Amino acid sequence: MREQILTVIEKNSRIDIKELAVLLGLNELDVANEIKAMEEEGVIGGYHTLIDWEKTSIEKVNALIEVRVTPQRGQGFDSIAERIYQYPEVSAVYLISGGYDLLVSLEGKSLKDISLFVSDKLSTLDTVLSTATHFVLKKYKDHGTILASNKTDERETFTP
Repeated sequence: MREQILTVIEKNSRIDIKELAVLLGLNELDVANEIKAMEEEGVIGGYHTLIDWEKTSIEKVNALIEVRVTPQRGQGFDSIAERIYQYPEVSAVYLISGGYDLLVSLEGKSLKDISLFVSDKLSTLDTVLSTATHFVLKKYKDHGTILASNKTDERETFTP
């Protein structure tokens, strides 16, 4: 039952409990109790709204920062990741494989805000060896939702 509930609410967290129960062929009270239990256990950590900021007048800049760090004895990457995710500008931190250790997702009002965060806060942490900043220029798909509108080609076909 858990996997079924999670699969549906991951795509639509606003679905009504009654509708969810009918969709899954389950008892409404059982579904409500299971969701409450998963919230209390931390399986469900929160509910978020996906906003296409490009369609608003609000200026936001997103960046992905690759970070190479020196892991700390006995703690690995956990303590430095915790220091980084405490900053309010940071929306996500991931331990990754490859040439870098952490991937940090940032949100700011401008390119300068992001650049200052990286140079003044992130790069100055004692275990940070190097960073690589990638500014998000356009989001096509986010959290499984397609954001880019498909524009139809209105040109006429030419056949000789």
